[in-house]
Amino acid sequence: MWQTSLTNDDKSDQAPLSVSQALYLAKSNLEKIRVTIIGEVSEFNDKPGYKAAYFTLADKQSSLSCLMWRDKYLASGVELKVGVQYELEGFFTAYPAKGRMQFSVTKLKPAGEGNLRQKVAALAKKLMQEGLMEPSRKKQLPDFVERVALITSPRGKAVHDVLRTLKRRNPLVEVAFFGVAVEGEHAPYEMIQALQMADELGLDAILLVRGGGAYEDLMPFNDEQLARCIASLNTVLVSGIGHEPDNSIADMVADIRASTPTAAAERVAFPQEQIFEQLERSTERLSHLLLLQLERSQNTLDRLLQRPALQDARWLDDFRFTTDSLQASLIKAIPEGYRKDEERYRALHEKLTRLAPEIVRKASESLGLYSAKLDALSPLKVLSRGYSLVEQNGTLIDSYSKVSPGDDITIRLKDGALDARVTKKRKLEDKR
Repeated sequence: MWQTSLTNDDKSDQAPLSVSQALYLAKSNLEKIRVTIIGEVSEFNDKPGYKAAYFTLADKQSSLSCLMWRDKYLASGVELKVGVQYELEGFFTAYPAKGRMQFSVTKLKPAGEGNLRQKVAALAKKLMQEGLMEPSRKKQLPDFVERVALITSPRGKAVHDVLRTLKRRNPLVEVAFFGVAVEGEHAPYEMIQALQMADELGLDAILLVRGGGAYEDLMPFNDEQLARCIASLNTVLVSGIGHEPDNSIADMVADIRASTPTAAAERVAFPQEQIFEQLERSTERLSHLLLLQLERSQNTLDRLLQRPALQDARWLDDFRFTTDSLQASLIKAIPEGYRKDEERYRALHEKLTRLAPEIVRKASESLGLYSAKLDALSPLKVLSRGYSLVEQNGTLIDSYSKVSPGDDITIRLKDGALDARVTKKRKLEDKR
């Protein structure tokens, strides 16, 4: 390969170079220039089978064709995306066959906002895999929103845009305002606290909004704990963060994502005209249904009146006559039955009054007779005639076999008791 070096000396006697010679000369000198470059990827081409990843790095004034050999690109662990900034290390080179200069990348990493976007993308992927962004778990707004919470900065433009929109579209909507920081280190914590308090109020919806700003300014809305708080709310959350192109993790997890704060307010505030129109349509539909029901009832009544039984209603006269007769009989029977019951009661009362003294006398005589018999059979009566009772430990002794010599016994008399001890026992001969 032909080689030479570039000099500032203009040697008129130097032989002209061929195109290939000139390009290889440029290539050898370009590869000595090693630099670190920051730029945004504007084009990216990584087709299967390519030995290198080809892309274009650009800023506001210029663009640069770049390549990175596939083994180095895969080893970097970085995924190139259009619109993201990266920091590249490498050297310039040339492709003599096409006469094209390129930047050969040896190292690659996200830079500035690009690095933030990579982190946000990784977190979004994680939360998506957990199901926090599934449409099936997102809640729907009620048909009519009456009370909302507004969470945003008290000093930003967003709060005025939302309140103005709500007042214009439906001034009947009540607003509970929570002023929080929407930018800075403590912003996620303040928004989480406000969301939790608003969720306990039992409102129809919560608006989480802020105006536009740089990507770094919107980073509090990419906080993981804020996203999990949004997903845990019982109240419908409508987000309106930044401008139309902005899309934060809070937007992804929210039940409803609006492009701007104004659009978020429009989602929860139905215009009064729309409400009146809907009420009018409902009134017309209800009137139509009532008229239809009346018409059906009238048709049913007409059909019933055409039946023979209702055309000749003489059978109703017989029914009325029978009913009247039963009513008259019932009216006559009730007083008569009451009179008979009263006479029967009086007769029983007189009979009981007459027989009561005789019943009492006979009962008294029977009671005296039974008392005399009980008195004659009483053990105390027997004792009064000179007999005694023998007991042992409270048990009556009725046989000599139940005691033994040496046993203590008690002899009960009519006027007292004797404590004694058995010294001897014998069986009496039956002299009958």
